[in-house]
Amino acid sequence: MPNRLAKETSPYLLQHQNNPVDWYPWGAEALERAKREEKPIFLSIGYSACHWCHVMEHESFEDKEIAKSLNENFVCIKVDREERPDLDQIYMNAVQMMTGRGGWPMSVFLTPELKPFYAGTYWPPHASRGMPGFDQVVASVANAWATNRAEAEKMAGQLTSEMAKLDQSASKGELAVEIIEDAVARLRQSFDGTFGGFGSAPKFPAPMALQLLLRWWHRRRESNVLSMVRVTLDRMAAGGIYDHLGGGFARYSVDERWLVPHFEKMLYDNAQLAVTYLEAFQATGHADYERVVRETLDYVLRDMTDPAGGFTSTEDADSEGVEGKFYTWTLDELRAVLGDEAADTFAQVYDVSQAGNFEHGQSILNLPHTITQEAKRLGRDHKGLKVELAASRAKLFAVREKRVHPHKDDKVIVAWNGLMIDALARAGAVLGDDRYTEAAAKAADFLLRELRTEGGRLLHTWRKGTAKLNAYLDDYTCLANGLISLYEATFESRFFDEAMALMDVVLTHFADQKQGGFYYTADDHEALIVRGKDFTDNAVPSGNAMAAMALVRLGKFTGRQELLDAAQATMRHAVDLMRRAPTATGQMLLANDLFLGPTYEMVLACDLSEQDGRDALIMARERFLPNKVLATAQANSETPAALGELLRGKTMLGNSPTLYICEGFTCQAPAQGQQEIEHALDELMPERLFD
Repeated sequence: MPNRLAKETSPYLLQHQNNPVDWYPWGAEALERAKREEKPIFLSIGYSACHWCHVMEHESFEDKEIAKSLNENFVCIKVDREERPDLDQIYMNAVQMMTGRGGWPMSVFLTPELKPFYAGTYWPPHASRGMPGFDQVVASVANAWATNRAEAEKMAGQLTSEMAKLDQSASKGELAVEIIEDAVARLRQSFDGTFGGFGSAPKFPAPMALQLLLRWWHRRRESNVLSMVRVTLDRMAAGGIYDHLGGGFARYSVDERWLVPHFEKMLYDNAQLAVTYLEAFQATGHADYERVVRETLDYVLRDMTDPAGGFTSTEDADSEGVEGKFYTWTLDELRAVLGDEAADTFAQVYDVSQAGNFEHGQSILNLPHTITQEAKRLGRDHKGLKVELAASRAKLFAVREKRVHPHKDDKVIVAWNGLMIDALARAGAVLGDDRYTEAAAKAADFLLRELRTEGGRLLHTWRKGTAKLNAYLDDYTCLANGLISLYEATFESRFFDEAMALMDVVLTHFADQKQGGFYYTADDHEALIVRGKDFTDNAVPSGNAMAAMALVRLGKFTGRQELLDAAQATMRHAVDLMRRAPTATGQMLLANDLFLGPTYEMVLACDLSEQDGRDALIMARERFLPNKVLATAQANSETPAALGELLRGKTMLGNSPTLYICEGFTCQAPAQGQQEIEHALDELMPERLFD
């Protein structure tokens, strides 16, 4: 018989609905039972694309004897970390404090008052590989509760007290460019000059760090910093972490060369990497970066977009129970699709061999050498080879589409959608592709319509027509940031107004008025054992960093000092953390860079129905000018009321497009006409470094 999870909407929870474990979702029924029966809680947290979560389910949660022991001694609660990141943050801190490491599946034993007293991650079902078996863990914890409950409760109380202090210990400091300079120096130290990226295996893409390096290059013109970015982006796009047939990036590489990925694909990774490659394209004009942006966003539009308009969350690493099976190839498979000659050429270029470069003779497509280098090696015309390879990729993609696809977690999460709206809006503007802008606008309208209450408060997640759970700080801030980018891409005032409204909610319901910064949950959220703040990035930017970024952008647009003050207070709260752990505070450093400036308020007075107006807008958008906000003054067009001060007095001069470049609402002489506009922009960002 299905357990209580059968009534849930989360694909991860539904995967456990037929376990013999008597699972509860997190909620009043389970928590009240634990208190009533004075039973400890076994809390298991994971997510749909987590490989080891699936392993532990199969090994332990489908084991009838282990399930019986759990059911007799505990109230068992299963949580999707993507639905309840508030619970995940709290109890991951507990796991790390108790064990020195973290990860998923997360396994935590709680008192009925929800305080943790024992924790770990994955355990095998029975003792093996030097690890205790989960059966032993369950029996030992049950015995400890039965025979030494007072000690367990004492330990839980002490740990909870320490957890409550985590966000209160940071000392405030002053913002300075030197903080960014120190972070860049740290990144230099950990940079892999051969393969790109930072540190050793497993290697993660680190988009926020790469964006920070691009800004430092823009600020100081240090060519070696730009080289760090380019080596990393080139090697990732050539590696197996990138899907050469369908576009998009996997979560991370298990090796230092970016060859063997953990094949799961996450919406948030692809959003942030699309932005990073887009900025690199703006800075360098490198056509391959534009290609990667387009292929990545096209993958999202094709495979990770709900018909209602929102973007879905993840695709698993596994299909048919085998990791990477959907993505890998053998030489025989290539020949069956392409024919011998084209297959041999493709195999030479994309590293497919009889022995394989992955498990069981399979090969992961990657580019050990550039196509230009391969053309020389093969004695082929470069353009002709590119055309042939493109045709081969299309044929292989068509065949791959007929394979069993990895499982998709099709829930829509507001924060992750905000990141993708930002990426699509920015790409649509820079590349002049309305498909991306329209997809961003459709997603924004969907979220604001389907995941918002009548009182203007957001909900966190949606699936198949059902929206639920109070939204968290990063839902508000990521969406607000995406809406600001969407305003800059469309100049539709409603998107700017909605961003302002969301940040008003943040300032009202999430702000810590005493210490500074923002809590992860609202003041009317469910009461948990601690109310924490997130200042460190994980795979996604921290809520506080995104709040600072959105507040700075809105402050620069509107001139409202209270917005800039709130941003500054948040960043000052994180100064010590930025100094100690720059790789964990990339988004906060980006906000710091924007705040410190120089940051320009640009207004283009033009008629966008005329070609010269559109050409002037393209010039303003195509350059890498990360520290700017951009609005237009157009006759007879609606503009946000909050931009009244910025737009006042800014009109077309001599019936020509006119660019106003201001800093702190003090403006330079207006640039009138194409030549003057180009010259003014060149002063801020010289012509791109075209290859």
